[in-house]
Amino acid sequence: MNNIQMLVGLANPGPEYAKTRHNAGAWFIEELAKRYNCILKHDSKHHGLVGKVIIQNQEFKLLIPTTFMNLSGKAVSSLANFYKIPVENILVAHDEMDLEPGIAKIKKGGGHGGHNGLKDIISKMANQKEFMRLRIGIGHPGHKDKVTGWVLGKAPAADQALIDDVVDEAVRCMEILAKDGVLKAQNRLHTFKPVA
Repeated sequence: MNNIQMLVGLANPGPEYAKTRHNAGAWFIEELAKRYNCILKHDSKHHGLVGKVIIQNQEFKLLIPTTFMNLSGKAVSSLANFYKIPVENILVAHDEMDLEPGIAKIKKGGGHGGHNGLKDIISKMANQKEFMRLRIGIGHPGHKDKVTGWVLGKAPAADQALIDDVVDEAVRCMEILAKDGVLKAQNRLHTFKPVA
């Protein structure tokens, strides 16, 4: 049974960041909204773009925080508290340097791995880490000093195509998640091979 009620995509606001790797989580929400004909509307009360989709007769709240990445928790905690959604019923999509482009994984809980968006969500949710994560691979620049430029840079076309492919697959997997639960969605997503 699916218990996810809220889907969040992490990003930095503004057109200059829209195509940067750090916004991969938002691409997932945008694609999902497009697939289910949902218009995301800016809601200043919840510091983000919000909407809702019905998948397999289940409602999912959608959120892309419009704060900067390191303040993502402000939006997530605001919407979750408003709708009384427990932390374990939230799935947060974010860019993941430990995975190559074209790979995405769903996991439950864990630390923030240095991701400022996750770090802020954990702190604003009273240090509860049990939300689900959709980790969208963006690859690693190879050196920690290059990380900021990497996540705030645009992926080359070949990498972007791989990321777009796996985002599309993750959106398809939401049907499975809604119908058959997280495990089945994981099984499908984790065996996905992008067409090179």
